[in-house]
Amino acid sequence: MSRAVFSGPGADHAWADVHQPADRVAELSAALFPQALRRKDQRWWAEQYVRGLLAADGRKSVRRIAAAVGGGAAEQSLHHLIADSTWDWSPMREELARFLQGAMPPSAWVVQPMAIPKVGEHSVGVGRQLVPRPGRPDNGQQAFGLWFASEQAAAPVNWRLHLPGGWVRDAERRRRADIPDGVGEETLEECAAAVVRSTLKWRVPRRPVVLGAAGPDLGATVRRFQASGVPLLVRISGGTALTVTEPSSPGFGAGRLSAQRITDSVRSLRRPVRWSDPLSGTPVVRDSLVVAVRVALPGAAGDDGRSGLLLGEWGDPRRPPTEFWLTDLDRAPVPVLLRLAKLARRVARDCDTAGEQAGLRDFVGRSFKGWHRHTTLASVAYAARTLTDADDDTFDLLEARSA
Repeated sequence: MSRAVFSGPGADHAWADVHQPADRVAELSAALFPQALRRKDQRWWAEQYVRGLLAADGRKSVRRIAAAVGGGAAEQSLHHLIADSTWDWSPMREELARFLQGAMPPSAWVVQPMAIPKVGEHSVGVGRQLVPRPGRPDNGQQAFGLWFASEQAAAPVNWRLHLPGGWVRDAERRRRADIPDGVGEETLEECAAAVVRSTLKWRVPRRPVVLGAAGPDLGATVRRFQASGVPLLVRISGGTALTVTEPSSPGFGAGRLSAQRITDSVRSLRRPVRWSDPLSGTPVVRDSLVVAVRVALPGAAGDDGRSGLLLGEWGDPRRPPTEFWLTDLDRAPVPVLLRLAKLARRVARDCDTAGEQAGLRDFVGRSFKGWHRHTTLASVAYAARTLTDADDDTFDLLEARSA
């Protein structure tokens, strides 16, 4: 493919000057937009919006996006595409998932929370941040993204914006933000499960779901995913109380014990597992010690229903375990489970780095539908960037082999 520079006014020169996403943008636009955008002019402006997201520097406001692709004359058309059009984002997201299923098949679906700091109280869904960051506003939006993830790459394909009760129950707020009638109040855990349920309706193969945090009601989380019929791998705290179900394991018959106590009791059974860590820039191979214990899944009647596995991981064999995971994939090999769990690490990193560069958090309007349209096109931009980086890696590998 051509490796010419894709750039423009206000371009992100740290990346855009050495990469060429233009071919991937054109390919994605041709594959995705006809399913959701009936008019040719809408498809044109949607493609320009994606190009502008990749080229604009700093926060991806409509003004900066327009400046990157066509100047002030483009601003009104791009604003209308996001804020005032009637196109449905769901078909475009499904087509993105189908495209990525072929281009970078996922090993798992990772549900990643995304906090969006906001100044003021008018952005749809804004409320008090559960975990405020130093130097950032206490207010913000909370969303959940469903990411296709493997050890090689990850990209978001679906989103759900959490709406606090004050937004759902206030008729005037709903009217101003153009919140659809069917959108109701839900907890954060329900919001995370709902983004998975909506993805299950798509024509893509199901994959295990990885949750980086369970929330306060682990039993309810397990029940929701069992009802959906998708395997679950969820990170839990060392203090989570569980019941050992394997008669040959220490702790059997002792009632509920903490996850840390259970894993400590079988530390002599730990085995090394090798995994790829993406957090160091160039992925490096690391080793952990891991043990698995059969336990009752919380949420079953009396905890005597279907069993699952508790995983404990040690980065340093002389210290306590560093992470604990619970899964109903009780027949999967432990190395496979740990590598799936580590995909949450990749997605969290990618959401904070490449996600910022693609503008996932940068919608500046106030409407519910505008947020979803922007985030959908930002996901397309993210996919173009990810696929371009994969093209560059393949190109560099071929060059190295031919040198």
